[in-house]
Amino acid sequence: MADVLFYHLTRQPLEEVLPGLLETCLKREWRVVVQTGTPERCQALDALLWTYRDDSFLPHGTSADGHEAAQPVFLTCGEDNPNGAHVRFLVDRAVPPDLSPYQRGVFLFDGGDPEAVMDARGQWKAAKAAGHAITYWQQGESGRWEKKA
Repeated sequence: MADVLFYHLTRQPLEEVLPGLLETCLKREWRVVVQTGTPERCQALDALLWTYRDDSFLPHGTSADGHEAAQPVFLTCGEDNPNGAHVRFLVDRAVPPDLSPYQRGVFLFDGGDPEAVMDARGQWKAAKAAGHAITYWQQGESGRWEKKA
C-alpha cells in the first residue's frame, strides 16, 4: 500500500507549490509522475518547470519529448508510468490509477474551488477504503504545511 498525501492549497497556487515538492522528491532520488486533468494543463506545467526560477529548472519530460523511461519527472494526463516512478502527483482533479504500486500518491487541490474540495473528499474515501495510509496537509497562515489529519 502507498502513503497517500492530500495537500490543500489555501495560500499559494499549484504553480508555486509543485516545483518545491518535486525538488524534494528529486533530492530523495525518487522518480515522479505528475498526472494532470487535461493536456493543456500538462503543457502549461511543462513550460513552468523550465522557467519557474531564474537560476534553475526541474529536469522533466512528456511523451512529446521521447525518452520517457529516462525522465526523473514525467508529466502526463494519462495513467501511464513510463519512468517507473515511485511517487505519483495528481493535480487538477486527475483521476488516479491504482496507487498500490507507488511509495506515495500526492493529491494537490485548490481550496478555493468547491468542486476540487468535494473531489478530494471522494479520493480520500477511496484511498482509505483501499487500505492506503492517508495524511492531510493544509497551508497555515505563514504558508508552511501543517499536518491536520
